[in-house]
Amino acid sequence: MAIAKRLFLFMLLNFLVMLTIVTLTNLLGLRPYLNANGLDLGQLAAFCLIWGMAGSFISLQLSRWMAKRAMGVQVIDANVRDPQLQELVQTVQDLSRSAGLPKMPEVGIYESPEPNAFATGPSKSRSLVAVSTGLLRNMNRDQVAGVLAHEVAHIANGDMVTMTLVQGVVNAFVMFLARIAAYAVAQALRGRDERDSGMSGFAFHGLVFVFDILFMFVGMIVVAWFSRQREYRADAGAAKLGGRDRMIAALEGLRRMQQVVDPHANPPALQTMKISGHPTGLARFFSTHPPLEKRIERLQEGVGAFSA
Repeated sequence: MAIAKRLFLFMLLNFLVMLTIVTLTNLLGLRPYLNANGLDLGQLAAFCLIWGMAGSFISLQLSRWMAKRAMGVQVIDANVRDPQLQELVQTVQDLSRSAGLPKMPEVGIYESPEPNAFATGPSKSRSLVAVSTGLLRNMNRDQVAGVLAHEVAHIANGDMVTMTLVQGVVNAFVMFLARIAAYAVAQALRGRDERDSGMSGFAFHGLVFVFDILFMFVGMIVVAWFSRQREYRADAGAAKLGGRDRMIAALEGLRRMQQVVDPHANPPALQTMKISGHPTGLARFFSTHPPLEKRIERLQEGVGAFSA
């Protein structure tokens, strides 16, 4: 039933993307002009949608494998004898049962001095929760439990699939708009003389590449906004799963550790996982995680709603 629902939503989203693209080109009066000049909008829209979505879903399917290889994650055996690792696995198991996950996520650990954790995987049944050695060394039991609850909430909320769909839609629009813009520029540069063939194919593809880059940055802002909303939701889910106080304690712990980090050192883990404090200027639009202060404030305002 869940698979059928997800397939229906995926097909519906594809239809809405196609409908939006066609509607925009009609409202802007581009369709007759482009068709008259040899650009088939239907084929272009279908091409962009297929490639945009395909790239995102291929990345999603490979996400768990890539995370293990890229971060050096070692999956913890369920029968591990180390007490700390036993507790880590048991905590994820308890949170997963409370969240109603169909299958226990893999639990992994990777070597890094920075306090970090992440969840990834193509579905709720094929997921991974990984924590850094720095997180285990620098956070107490309640803080670690809060971080783990946040990651399990991401899985329970289907955030990996949701963000893949968002990225796929953005990819489709980036590809489509870049080619429309490049085609418009090529036509504008083309002389009135019918013998003037305009720019070369190489120049046209170069123009497409430039517009791909420009629209990609706009798309990153859209994806980052959606990501920040999912982070707030995962915080709320973690508060329900593991207790509001634990989640606040985890965020407070991250904030304290962040304050002692030299901002000029640019620690790779802190940058990668976007545990950033006060992004300013344009940087705040590209941040995938809200500032820790705002996340703590939202949880504190939810007294009663997030009690364990």
